[in-house]
Amino acid sequence: MVRMKSREIDETRIEEILELLWTMREKGTVLLEDIIKASDEECPEDILEEIEKKGLIVVREGRVRLVDEGEKKAEEIVRRHRLAEVLLSEVFELEEKYAHSEACKFEHILSPEVTDSVCTFLGHPPACPHGNPIPRGNCCSKFEREVKPLVVPLRELSPGDEGRIVFIVPKDHTRLDKLGTLGVTPGSIIKLHQKRPSYVIKIGETELAVEDDIAKDIYVKKIEGQK
Repeated sequence: MVRMKSREIDETRIEEILELLWTMREKGTVLLEDIIKASDEECPEDILEEIEKKGLIVVREGRVRLVDEGEKKAEEIVRRHRLAEVLLSEVFELEEKYAHSEACKFEHILSPEVTDSVCTFLGHPPACPHGNPIPRGNCCSKFEREVKPLVVPLRELSPGDEGRIVFIVPKDHTRLDKLGTLGVTPGSIIKLHQKRPSYVIKIGETELAVEDDIAKDIYVKKIEGQK
């Protein structure tokens, strides 16, 4: 790799590269040249070398691999960022472009305790507003509910409740596409009419019946004023 320059690299820049490594790995093999091209950091080669010296990654034959400690650190950063995106877009209702940029700041300052509190408040969301999976935390495995979740699965609503769809996490994209053609998309306002024998929801003037395995994949934010 490129020889390290004689200057200190702060932790924030290291975290940015670790986050980039994680997100690029979600799309496939992580190549060194791809990381360098995709990074917004100045001299990413230097940062990568420093990260390798810290024992967080291994670079071999042009490929980059996160090792155990680096895996844990990258996962924490990605989790904080994606939870922050949900918080900023759903609670503060920021536009997507602002939510993303502000989340980039939040990811570097949230403590583990605050991160778990945000996650619990949001109802342990499985995905960010872009549909990317949010790594699970200790609070998710323990199903902590000290704070009433802001975002809940559709099937937790009561008949007559209205909510705005926040995200959908189907098992396959075919189902997601089908729901989209029916108007069941993030941002849509739905009203739950009944829960048995199947879930009946209303979107605009259209009523739809959906099975339980679909209802559990639709997450909504209950509209204020509803009981």
